[in-house]
Amino acid sequence: MYKNDLSLEVKVKVLAKINSTAKLVKGYRIDVDNGRSHAICLDQPRDSGTDMGPSALELCVMSYAGCYATIFAMNANKMRFPLKDIEVKVEAVKSEEVGTITEANVDITVKMDAPKDRIQRIHELTLKGCPVGVLFDKAGVKMSYNLRIEKE
Repeated sequence: MYKNDLSLEVKVKVLAKINSTAKLVKGYRIDVDNGRSHAICLDQPRDSGTDMGPSALELCVMSYAGCYATIFAMNANKMRFPLKDIEVKVEAVKSEEVGTITEANVDITVKMDAPKDRIQRIHELTLKGCPVGVLFDKAGVKMSYNLRIEKE
């Protein structure tokens, strides 16, 4: 049916297109926007840049922390467990050998009144549903999680 592997068609349902534009400002300072009136300045630390913003890799780690917190809150809401607070701290390790992130430790503190098993379930659903986390997983980043629950 197919002549070679290159002729295989992959049909993917497109949910949304995400856009971004990066524009050099000066040196290593780059302004990045999403086409929806949101922008951020990227830069390198003072040793090579002007430290006007996070590096692209730092923004990637920041994006994971934010994505996890967002998806956790959405899952808690769907399960009708009010989330009073969440804090996600990500410490990523950039390997000199590979030149990118190879592992990350994630400390999550949630404040909510819900049974521990339900909070664990929300965490599991968050890991499966966080698009940035899925990217980290597909990239082979070794992840470890510490989920701490605080009750009021």
